[in-house]
Amino acid sequence: MEAKIHNIVFTTLLIEKSPQALPLGAACVASAVKHDSLTKDICNVTLQAFCTEDSEYSRNSKTEDSAALYIANKLLEKNPSLVAFSVYVWNRVILEKAAEILHKHGILTIAGGPEITAHPEVFTVFDKISTGEGENKVPAIIYELLTGNKAPTIPQSTDLQTLSSPYLDETLDPAEYEGALWELARGCPFKCSYCYESKGEKTVRMFPMERIEKELELFAKKKIPQVFVLDPTYNANKKRALDLLNLIAKKTPDTFYYFEARAEFLDRQMAQAFTKIPCALQIGLQTADENVARLVNRPFNRKIFSKNINLLNEVGVTFGLDVIYGLPGDSLRGYKDSIDFAINHYPNNLELFCLSVLPGTDLYDRAKDLHLNFEVDPPYHIINTDRFSKADIEIAGHLATACSFFYNEGRAVPWFNTICHALHTKPSQFFERFYNYYKNLSPQQQNCTNHLDIEKIQKDFVKQELNQRKLGRLINAAMDIISYNGAWSRKTDTGKSETVSLHYPVEYIASEYSLDLEFFVNNVKMKNNNCKI
Repeated sequence: MEAKIHNIVFTTLLIEKSPQALPLGAACVASAVKHDSLTKDICNVTLQAFCTEDSEYSRNSKTEDSAALYIANKLLEKNPSLVAFSVYVWNRVILEKAAEILHKHGILTIAGGPEITAHPEVFTVFDKISTGEGENKVPAIIYELLTGNKAPTIPQSTDLQTLSSPYLDETLDPAEYEGALWELARGCPFKCSYCYESKGEKTVRMFPMERIEKELELFAKKKIPQVFVLDPTYNANKKRALDLLNLIAKKTPDTFYYFEARAEFLDRQMAQAFTKIPCALQIGLQTADENVARLVNRPFNRKIFSKNINLLNEVGVTFGLDVIYGLPGDSLRGYKDSIDFAINHYPNNLELFCLSVLPGTDLYDRAKDLHLNFEVDPPYHIINTDRFSKADIEIAGHLATACSFFYNEGRAVPWFNTICHALHTKPSQFFERFYNYYKNLSPQQQNCTNHLDIEKIQKDFVKQELNQRKLGRLINAAMDIISYNGAWSRKTDTGKSETVSLHYPVEYIASEYSLDLEFFVNNVKMKNNNCKI
């Protein structure tokens, strides 16, 4: 008698449809179920991810209840015997409600993912849950639920050398998301207290080079434009990092890569190697206070960090920095110092995050001793600490908003420090003043994404600041460097040329003379001209 074939649907809810948000976790486990000896002959596996940005989802999801009903009805169209949910902080409530609806239709449900792993005891709506890595455990769980038979003993740790690739077996098509999340390793040699890795083993496991090379060939075949590399310390193993960069340059020279890197492991050779491919690095600074870093078990040395980051600037590698506010032992003043320290290194972007005290982390376990008051529900944001009041947390969020709009979305990196220097103000003070300006803008202005619109707001604010400081003589030069660099950034982004009107000769605006506006205005003669960029 032939075994019954069951329809198994793996699903999740994404915040956006992008390479950074594609359903890799669900796809990895779905791929494992396809190939596992226990399930491959009794399961027809499909992956169906939902996205909050999808127009049909938006029309049918005005509330959490209606969103859950929409998801459940779509899943029921697959006629599933079992639905497997990938649960994260942002989708937990809706997916739990969807599972309840499916139960009323007699559908089995299981769940895994970071939110399940963090505190499994609170998830009672699902028939079964899987904590940690699911490639070994989930096939056994599905086998037992569908057949009623006991599965053999399953290894707790996953052998990355034997895992199937969800890209290579077509479980997941990176072309659908216009890019890929690319998993090269699991684990981290560091145990930062706020991270899920904080209580795991201090080991890093690598995926085999044979698989990596085949995935690169697939990316090349599909002409994938961008790849986000999942390896929290890509450059920790220098030889492997260099070998991979050479392989990437050979196989996919036109694809843009995003890496997470540690500044501590940078040297001149590594910095130079990153210039061989189109790429950008994102580097976790988190805090510029060595004592605060120590409290969250994150080794940090300001001098070494600055020395190594300067190597990236010297060779022209694009990089961004991350800072977290609300860390134990930190304060609003310390957070502002971290912003100033970061901006002084000319990052291409500066991401400012509110601390989340995630269940399942060392920080969560030590929260009381560290005087951390945080939200009991997702996203578990910090409310206040003994040194960071609730009002200060709100101000920190305002600085994050100002930085994101003015510096990141406004592409201000080439000229931001020049303007701050002219105004005799620190970056954090600039952001604080800009937020007071920004909050009085119209909702349409606050939410604009067109760079020219953002540039107009930047110019208006800078003019205002210069006039208030009685520095009106610097306005024409300031407007020129903003216009010139903005035009270049748009041309880089779109490939389209444009003409900008300048008050000073373009060769001086484009030179190091423009780094000091006082010197520039005192030594360069005005000459109105149009410049095509």
